[in-house]
Amino acid sequence: MPSLGNEPKFTLSDLERSFSAAMIESETLALSDLLRDKGIARVALLAVNSIEWAVVDIACRDAEICLLPLPEFFSDSQRRHAIAACSVEAVITDNPALFKSEYQADYEVLPLLGKQQLNLCIVQNNSKAAVLPEGTGKITFTSGSTGEPKGVCLSHEQLMRQADVLSSMIDIDAPRHLCLLPLSTLLENIAGVHAPILAQGEVIIPRQEELGFKGSALVDSLKLLATIQSVQPDSLILIPQLLLLLVNAIKQGWNYPASLKFVAVGGSKVSVDLLIEARELGIPVYEGYGLSECASVVSLNIPHGQKLGSCGKPLLGLQVSLQECEVVVSGNCMLGYVNEPDSWNVTEIRSGDLGHLDQDGYLHIDGRKKNLLISSYGRNISPEWVESELLANPLLAEAVLLGDARPYCTALLTAHSIATSDAEIQAGVDQINSVLPDYARVMAWHRLDVPLQGESKFMTDNGRPRRDAINEAFQTEIDLLYAAASDGQAMSDAQSIAG
Repeated sequence: MPSLGNEPKFTLSDLERSFSAAMIESETLALSDLLRDKGIARVALLAVNSIEWAVVDIACRDAEICLLPLPEFFSDSQRRHAIAACSVEAVITDNPALFKSEYQADYEVLPLLGKQQLNLCIVQNNSKAAVLPEGTGKITFTSGSTGEPKGVCLSHEQLMRQADVLSSMIDIDAPRHLCLLPLSTLLENIAGVHAPILAQGEVIIPRQEELGFKGSALVDSLKLLATIQSVQPDSLILIPQLLLLLVNAIKQGWNYPASLKFVAVGGSKVSVDLLIEARELGIPVYEGYGLSECASVVSLNIPHGQKLGSCGKPLLGLQVSLQECEVVVSGNCMLGYVNEPDSWNVTEIRSGDLGHLDQDGYLHIDGRKKNLLISSYGRNISPEWVESELLANPLLAEAVLLGDARPYCTALLTAHSIATSDAEIQAGVDQINSVLPDYARVMAWHRLDVPLQGESKFMTDNGRPRRDAINEAFQTEIDLLYAAASDGQAMSDAQSIAG
């Protein structure tokens, strides 16, 4: 794996403390020795973002211990499924009471840096022994639409190789990176922690609550904006909703940090209009595309190679091809899925995403293959396309397009503010409809009172809707949106049905 050299100079910080590479190395060595002495080969990590979280991550890498980062937003059943599926022997956590009650586990306080107390819990795992590909160093669970997501097995070496490539591509000397996403998210883990470390930079890791998050939902945007302004980072990683937040804040008078050199955005399709507006306001935003099965980032726009509206060119060492319009990636494939030997040692990953490569080699993502809506008139519609256009409207926080086997498209919408009127939303929908082909226009919509983002059963951690769960939960509301259709005729005028 890439080396940090004889004298690494990176720094790990939070909003109060800062530790040099030498201090971190001492902590990781002590933890590595402790885990080895206890004979622990597989450990799960469930904790809020902190310097200590990163120390555990680095220690497991250095000791070649298999690490399973557990997202905080996982339900109890998803968490238990992941632990059982991977035959985890111990859990490192800031919530030992949870595991003491569930697994009758004893725990001990780890002698780490001190502020964010982490505990080692030895769990009694009575499930069938997990079968993992040889060389598995980290297991990341995809946030798919099912209750039991798959565990993607990756080696420490390939993850560090990916971090090294990203560090070289972004090319900021000793970058100062502020972590906004959960460290259990592979993108933030690799591009936000390990890449800046390899570039001898500083990684600032506030707790999520210090950023205004409660669980996976942002409940206090002023905290987030104040932290960004205070830290003055060189780089950030955002999902589209957070980019929209920054854009709206600037338009309302927020002074974004002049220090920003690289703001990566990804996770779901981003409206070109939003990217253009962000650029015009001075945000150095660069869209990318990634898959957990390919060690996170697959393609990325960079300052010296970018095309607005694309996801950039594939990373060094990766190859992207198209098979029946589906994006297929080779060059840094996962080792395989947990307990699925048939998935091991594959040479290419079928992404499930629809896309195309333009004449200059830039990748464009058009939507999810399985999400493709086919109207009752036989029109194919990628919901992500229309949703990204809807979300370019600053009034809207969430949009889920509907219309499979239906005569026209409808949507579930959430406004940023309860003060936004239905008439204002309709005006925004009308404006978007004016630039869409007739078969993709939103002919009716339902306003949600409670954001979907607050429920992990409805939205993934990177902001993608879990469509099956949403369709099931809001079936009554969806049926009402189509009640106005008569004898299978599509509606000719847009109308709103407010909930």
